[in-house]
Amino acid sequence: MDPELEAFLPLFPKADLSDPAAAREGLARLAMSAPAPDTTGLEIEDRTVAADPEVAVRIYRPRRAQGAVVWLHGGGFVMGDLDTEHPWAARVADGSGAVLISVGYRRAPEHRFPAALDDACAALAWTAEHAAELGIDPDRIAVAGHSAGAGLAAAVALRARDEQGPPIRFQLLNQPQLDDRQETWSARHFTDTPWLTRGKVTASWGHYLGATPASPYAAPARAADLSGLPPAYIATAELCPNRDEGIDYALRLLQAGVPAELHQWPGTFHGSQAILSAEISQRQLTELTTTLRRALAE
Repeated sequence: MDPELEAFLPLFPKADLSDPAAAREGLARLAMSAPAPDTTGLEIEDRTVAADPEVAVRIYRPRRAQGAVVWLHGGGFVMGDLDTEHPWAARVADGSGAVLISVGYRRAPEHRFPAALDDACAALAWTAEHAAELGIDPDRIAVAGHSAGAGLAAAVALRARDEQGPPIRFQLLNQPQLDDRQETWSARHFTDTPWLTRGKVTASWGHYLGATPASPYAAPARAADLSGLPPAYIATAELCPNRDEGIDYALRLLQAGVPAELHQWPGTFHGSQAILSAEISQRQLTELTTTLRRALAE
């Protein structure tokens, strides 16, 4: 493990997801301990997307933005909200120069699949419909996220392809949670890694799916056909149960003719990009933002 990251391990509790309320409180405390982002160059506004039910979004507008990013927070489909995501959403918006729409999607187990996906798709449709108001080109919209949010972003891209939804310029999947089967080498061997354990992944899928069999829109790794999807950037952490499903997905995208970039970060663990004082975490954040800026450029 990267020595800088190892020093921060006590800050990442190994709490499970058996008590969703307690897990949410723990993530909220962790997010509050993060350094506050510089928002002087951003206009920030809370809105609701007209859907059934309405979807809360937080919009981050940098100056002279050209494209937009529909951003989906992590948290195993159970944790996270607009406030816990604020430190990272603001930094991604500022670094990418894109209007960022952070989505407060419904969480499991109170709202199981496909509630979160429906909310994410509603936010994408709203962004495309309000492109003029947002001051962006409707042909330059990306979907992006971290962990479970990255899995949702991949599912949004699949559904938009299949249902002729709004055009998606790019998908950015950071340490994505894509496969409920947990059969990859990393899923079988990284059972007690920092922050994300095998038990936590199992509980996450259990909360999200309930008794519903997994479909490709729930677990995109199950999709048989990945052709025709937007170009992708996928980042994986070396010491992460989700590592190999992200790598496999990137390879399958390439084999389906989809341009894809894969970055495997050595010495990192799931969520370690949030340790903003570590040099490797700063590099991760910079790469995420510059990748989005490049993807949405002219």
